[in-house]
Amino acid sequence: MMKGVMNRRIPKEILDLFEKYIANNVRHLDRKDAIAMLQKEFGLDEEQAATMFDTFDKDQNGQMSIWEFQQFYVCMGTHSSNPICSAKEVVEKFKEIDSDGSGKIDRNEAVEGLKTLKTATGRPLDPKEIEFFIETTSDEDGQINLGSFTNLLYRLRLYNAPPPSKTMKIKSAKAS
Repeated sequence: MMKGVMNRRIPKEILDLFEKYIANNVRHLDRKDAIAMLQKEFGLDEEQAATMFDTFDKDQNGQMSIWEFQQFYVCMGTHSSNPICSAKEVVEKFKEIDSDGSGKIDRNEAVEGLKTLKTATGRPLDPKEIEFFIETTSDEDGQINLGSFTNLLYRLRLYNAPPPSKTMKIKSAKAS
């Protein structure tokens, strides 16, 4: 009965992948097993898999539930609207933008890197949008880690707003 209920809510492709790693119909993986799965199935190294685990372990209980895995899988997605769609490609793009190899993207790297990305409609980001995405993604030190970068790419995949118009800028300036 539980499996039938879960199948309706979680796509079969996601459930089948997750179920390869669970035992006794338990719907979660401990940290070690989840990291091993992320390494094997998504081509991540141990550190990258651990970062992804930490990002998607939303309740911070040291386990990856089927629901948390689904969020990871959806963010990684295989949708054609996402030009960077696999975990490995996300990591490669992250490393490309992280030009100093620090493991985090600073403000300057983010500005340059976001200029190379496109919205869901295929247009480059406007400087105001780049600033918005940096502000809403970076931590208190102004840095973006791999997990936050993954979420940023997911948000970009869904983001289809038109570029800020000149009228909006004029109205904003008048309102100040």
